[in-house]
Amino acid sequence: MSSKVSVLRVSQLRKAFKGGGFLQKRQEKIAVNDLSFDLNKGETLAIVGESGSGKSTTARLAMRLLDLDAGQVVWGDNNVTTLAGKTLREKRKHIQMVFQDPFASLNPKMKIVDTVGEGLKVHNPSLSKEQRRIQVAETLQLCGLGAEVLDRYPHQFSGGQRQRVGIARALIVEPEVLVLDEPVSALDVSVQAQILNLLQQLQADKGLAYLFISHDLSVVQHIADKVMVMFAGFVVEEGAIADVFNHPKHPYTKALLDARPIAHPNQRKGLQDIQADEGVASEGCAFALRCPFAKDDCKSFDMQAKDGVACLYPL
Repeated sequence: MSSKVSVLRVSQLRKAFKGGGFLQKRQEKIAVNDLSFDLNKGETLAIVGESGSGKSTTARLAMRLLDLDAGQVVWGDNNVTTLAGKTLREKRKHIQMVFQDPFASLNPKMKIVDTVGEGLKVHNPSLSKEQRRIQVAETLQLCGLGAEVLDRYPHQFSGGQRQRVGIARALIVEPEVLVLDEPVSALDVSVQAQILNLLQQLQADKGLAYLFISHDLSVVQHIADKVMVMFAGFVVEEGAIADVFNHPKHPYTKALLDARPIAHPNQRKGLQDIQADEGVASEGCAFALRCPFAKDDCKSFDMQAKDGVACLYPL
């Protein structure tokens, strides 16, 4: 059995934002709190949670699109925590992103050949225009699009085709990691399946690692090897996809799984009585205000995951 090769490692990430209206005291909101994970070559790690849980902020921190308040980010063998400017840009071919909205992420005034080939101008400037065009055509073909699309514009494509263009744009510089931020949520269900199958095929062919951000647990179960469940900036549960989905230990994880769409009402199990609007506890377990099993000593819990779950009384 081959040894695992780490392609993305983050340690004790922390990020807070300050907000507040005009003449109001600016308050700090912690978006990511003491988060760590290791992503290996060929693996897919999914991050799930409700809106505002810190999923996308984590992805942007891992890509160094946001500055860290604390922690460390390592791409392969390169510690990029403090890199900036040209030095950081030279390392960026290691990790690329595919965005949620395939139309908004493409420049409507640029032809597909220029959009997809833009990364080559930065990371392989010695290529001639014709060489770039050939490489773009080859990458588009990998993503299921022919050379006839090179001189078209984004508005001439369907949503699924535009997402294929977005994937090709990320692949053109031959990254080792793709950050996929809700990559199929804006697509029809039938098209979602096509894009997910494409991603799996590309991963098998190229050994890519995926950091997959999603709120759709059915999609996550289909594509991921490991999963982290986030709430209010904390990781409340993590582990192999089968372990977490079949035997959830944290009440929040179970609530997310219970809320999944079902084929028939008779299949609905009893829902946990999770309070949806009680906010986040300021001390101890952040989930305590919404948890049906909370006890007094939850106020002293440090929210550190032990054996894959951040809970004093796992299910």
